[in-house]
Amino acid sequence: MAELAKNTADIPVVPAEEKLTPPWKEALQSFYKNKLAVVGLGIVLFFIVIAFIAPWVAPYGFKEQVLADRMQAPSSKHWFGTDDFGRDIFSRILYGARISLWVGFFSVLGSVVVGTLLGIVAGYYGRWVDAIISRVFDVMLAFPSILLAIAVVSILGPSLRNALIAIAVINIPNFGRLVRSKVLSVKQEEYIMAARAIGMKDSRILLRHILPNSISPVIVQATLAIATAIIEAAALGFLGLGAQPPEPEWGKMLADSKNYITQAPWTLFFPGIAIMLTVLGFNLMGDGLRDVLDPKMKQ
Repeated sequence: MAELAKNTADIPVVPAEEKLTPPWKEALQSFYKNKLAVVGLGIVLFFIVIAFIAPWVAPYGFKEQVLADRMQAPSSKHWFGTDDFGRDIFSRILYGARISLWVGFFSVLGSVVVGTLLGIVAGYYGRWVDAIISRVFDVMLAFPSILLAIAVVSILGPSLRNALIAIAVINIPNFGRLVRSKVLSVKQEEYIMAARAIGMKDSRILLRHILPNSISPVIVQATLAIATAIIEAAALGFLGLGAQPPEPEWGKMLADSKNYITQAPWTLFFPGIAIMLTVLGFNLMGDGLRDVLDPKMKQ
């Protein structure tokens, strides 16, 4: 018995096979290791939260005017001061977060859907379909984005909805070309050729194989595009082509305050800071997602 125990003790212990980490968990761990990306995520979540709770947190209505309080400096009564109509700037900043995020998210969502569809069709089928779609993208990209947006809004008429449509339209070529280039490489893979060889329908190949393997760069580009869309919405609002009074859109607030820079600089400062922080948050988060989802960026 002792001899058996001795022999058993001499047998080397083989360590158990390490458990594989799921890809999504590994991606989250890589994202949270990027401190700047976490800061960006925190900024974005902060503005999303204040956009939701604005009606309960704002001390005044965004349309509420008190002419006796015109151009009041920041104080305990009005944290960010008041504008030329006596409206509380802090309350308007809170409500303005709703507009900017709404325009940013939904304009980019429209661009992603249309651009991805066109890019997949162009990259997968090629030939004359690819030629036509690519030439349309080239023509749209030949114009500066803000000029094209101004042209679209001028045709449709100044409004927040039309500004959203214009921003969606000008971003379609960016997503279309990105997806097209990805599809051109993915469709040459052996598993795609095998799927064709067994007679799988094109629609099934596109939905089950091409699209899932082409979506990673789209997610990164979409995050960065939201920041760009917020700036473009602010630019259209500044020009009077976006949200119309009395909507508290940040770009429109900047336009309304440009005549009072020396008299009441706070009317310009706080909307500008809100735009800068929101755009910074999305850019930092987008850079973090790119490092996680792009294999070339992994160490």
